[in-house]
Amino acid sequence: MKVAVPRERRAHETRVAATPDTVKKYVGMGLEVVVEAGAGMAARLPDELYRAAGASIEADPASVYRGADIVLKVQRPLVAGEGELDELALIPKGALLLAVLSPYNAPDSVPAYAGVGITAMALEFVPRITRAQGMDVLSSQSNLAGYRAVLDAAFEYDRAMPMMMTAAGTVAPAKVMVLGAGVAGLQAIATAKRLGAIVSATDVRPAAKEQVESLGGRFVMVESEETKEAETAGGYAKEMSEDFKRRQAELVAETIKSQDIVICTALIPGRKAPTLVNDDMVASMRPGSIIVDLAVEQGGNCTASRPGEVVEVGGVKVVGHFNVPGRIATDASALYAKNLLNFLTPLLQTEDGVSLALDFDDEILAATTLTHGGRVTHPAFADNK
Repeated sequence: MKVAVPRERRAHETRVAATPDTVKKYVGMGLEVVVEAGAGMAARLPDELYRAAGASIEADPASVYRGADIVLKVQRPLVAGEGELDELALIPKGALLLAVLSPYNAPDSVPAYAGVGITAMALEFVPRITRAQGMDVLSSQSNLAGYRAVLDAAFEYDRAMPMMMTAAGTVAPAKVMVLGAGVAGLQAIATAKRLGAIVSATDVRPAAKEQVESLGGRFVMVESEETKEAETAGGYAKEMSEDFKRRQAELVAETIKSQDIVICTALIPGRKAPTLVNDDMVASMRPGSIIVDLAVEQGGNCTASRPGEVVEVGGVKVVGHFNVPGRIATDASALYAKNLLNFLTPLLQTEDGVSLALDFDDEILAATTLTHGGRVTHPAFADNK
């Protein structure tokens, strides 16, 4: 069986879907791996390392895809009119495509996958169950995003993060508030604490309180009966009522005035990111304060953030970088590639040669499979077929 690892062509993407370490594992299982020339360069993984791991290197994209049984990507393939290459048209009929496909952001792509006859699996839909932890691409990438968000904030901040007591005087520690205590938020809390900041955090889920406090943060939350049902079975935050949003906004507005750095991490799967920091809140912060909006590509938690830009509003810098995990491309690629390896390995049958054994009744495959056999199979997108 042939595994194709093409170069990522979407803007701002620096990651790669396989590393030399995972290529070596695939080759050891009897798979033929073809990597497009330069696929790992942005992640500091030159072609020579892939070749040494047993992969073939192809400069021609069509040759990479030709005859592929499995295609490993980071982001969804380009289609005609989106970029330099119609990647979807190159994927062979019947092939298995594994990637972060973002179908909620591109619903028209789902029937397109069915139209070309591929089995498309959206890795961001991997359920949060024990046996799927090693496959959870959202967690692995969000963890790095939370870390990088604090580093980006520290870079833009014109003062020191930790308290420093010197003969010339004392430097006060930075006050950091993290909005959203999921995977990214918890890593942001831990990183800010390691840098010596005083950290507080808020989340709609009561379960987050213990996690925040275990990392040394102070938990700020609106007490409400509604919060008892604020978490989905998958561990994600639910959309809250307008009354709760108003009360939460009032609490955040009062707290944010005294903060030096705010890290926004709140996302709701399949929905626009909730607005947590409005223009009035930004105006209430001291000049020199920093806001980092990790949700900027999903509409943003902060009304002042702009995708791909660092803007200054009344002396407050608002950071809205694209693809924050891709700003740590080497480690992000390593974790993502391992997630893919963990996902794919149970699907391979190695008796009498290597073949795919897809059990669509399995809850992991049922949750992630968008299309198979020329049909849209995921219930959330079935109307788009």
